[in-house]
Amino acid sequence: MNPQFRKGILEMCVLKLIDRRDMYGFEVIETLASSIPVTENTVYPILRRLTGQNLFETYETQTNIGAPRKYYRITEAGKKQLGSYEKEWTTFLKGVFDVMGGN
Repeated sequence: MNPQFRKGILEMCVLKLIDRRDMYGFEVIETLASSIPVTENTVYPILRRLTGQNLFETYETQTNIGAPRKYYRITEAGKKQLGSYEKEWTTFLKGVFDVMGGN
């Protein structure tokens, strides 16, 4: 798969997961990896980039075992971006299905 296309899809998926609920980095990786082949080297740069674009904000929570966990929370700008991605994705998939003769 084209790396740029894959990157855009993964960004949309990461936004969607964190829109559902706040998550820490490894939790995002585990959740994605149950459906899509991803690694830390793919997901952490996406989390940093989206945070840098103010689509996420972060906060830390103490754990009983070691260092605090950094959680990601979607911002209003992130929600708007996710809505835009979802609209584009739906239109794209409809077009692909039309071309391929699907429903």
